[in-house]
Amino acid sequence: MVPMDINRLLDGRLKVRHLVLVVTVAEQGSVVGAAERLRVTQPVVTRGLRELEQILGVELFDRGPRGVAPNAYGRAFVDDARAIIAQIRQAGKHVAELSTGMVGTVVVGNHLSGANVLLPTAIARLKRQFPYVTVIVREATPDRLTEDLLTGDIDLVVGRLTPQGEDQRTTRIRLYHEPIRLVVRAGHPATAIDQPQLADLIDYPWVLPVTQTALRTEVEQVFFRQGLGVPTNRVECTSLPTLRSLLIDADMIATLPALLARDDALAVLPIELPNVQRLVGLTLAAGRSQSPSLKAFMKHLEEVGAEIRETLDMPTEA
Repeated sequence: MVPMDINRLLDGRLKVRHLVLVVTVAEQGSVVGAAERLRVTQPVVTRGLRELEQILGVELFDRGPRGVAPNAYGRAFVDDARAIIAQIRQAGKHVAELSTGMVGTVVVGNHLSGANVLLPTAIARLKRQFPYVTVIVREATPDRLTEDLLTGDIDLVVGRLTPQGEDQRTTRIRLYHEPIRLVVRAGHPATAIDQPQLADLIDYPWVLPVTQTALRTEVEQVFFRQGLGVPTNRVECTSLPTLRSLLIDADMIATLPALLARDDALAVLPIELPNVQRLVGLTLAAGRSQSPSLKAFMKHLEEVGAEIRETLDMPTEA
C-alpha cells in the first residue's frame, strides 16, 4: 500500500462508519463476529475494512485461520477511533441536553467503594435538583469499568483509586480515604473470640475480592505476611447484594470498605489490615468534554465526598 498523506483523512472519504467498523472488528476478533454485532453482511464489513486500510495506506489487522487481531498500526488506530466515537457520543448528549433544558443521562460505573453512601446520596441530591436527568449505574470489575470509560459507554467511574492507577488517558479526582475492615453478620461465632487473630479465622468460609482487583492482591499480602495462605473455603464476588446476602445467611467473613459495614445486620471484627485502605474518588476520560448533567452530578459527588471525609476524619493524600 502507498504511505498515507495525512490530509487524506480529511478529504471526505473517511467516515464515522469506518471508525465504528474497525473498533467492532477489534473487539469481536473476526469479520463474521463484527458483521453479526453490526447487523450487516460479512462482505459489507470486509469492504469497509479494505476501504479504511486503503485510506491509511497500511493494513490494520493480522489475518489468521481463527480470526483477525490488530497489529501495531491497528492497535494505535483503534485506540484513537474509540476516543473519537466517545467524543461524538458526548457531543450528541450536549446537544440533546441543551435543546431540552437539562434532560440528559449520566452513566456511572461502580465497584463496591462508594456504593452505599457516596453514590446514592449524590444521586438523590442530583434528582432533587434536576428530576429529569436519568442516572444509570453499572457495576463491574475495575478493569472493565476503565475499558467502558475509555470507549464512552460510561461517563465516569466512582470507586477506588489505586496508587498504580495513574493513566494519561484518565483524570482522577480524590475524595476520601476509606479503611478496609473484616466484616461478618451480627452474632457470627468470631465475634465471641477475645482479641481474635487472622489465624483464628482462616478455617471459616470467606468472601474475597475477585482476582482482577488490586484489593485482592493487597488482602492476599496480609495473609502471606502472617504466614497464612489464602482461605481455601471462599467465594469470590463483586456483587454487593450477593455479598451482603452471603454474609447474613452464612458464617462468612468478607473484606469490605468501612462504610459498607455500617449496617445493623453486620459487625466489624477488631482486626487491623495493615496497608489496606481505599482512596475513593472519581475517574473520567482525560480531555473529554463534560455534559451539563455530568458536571452537575460531579458537583454533588464532590460535596458528598467532602462530608464523608469529615466524618471519617482522614485526608485525601495517597
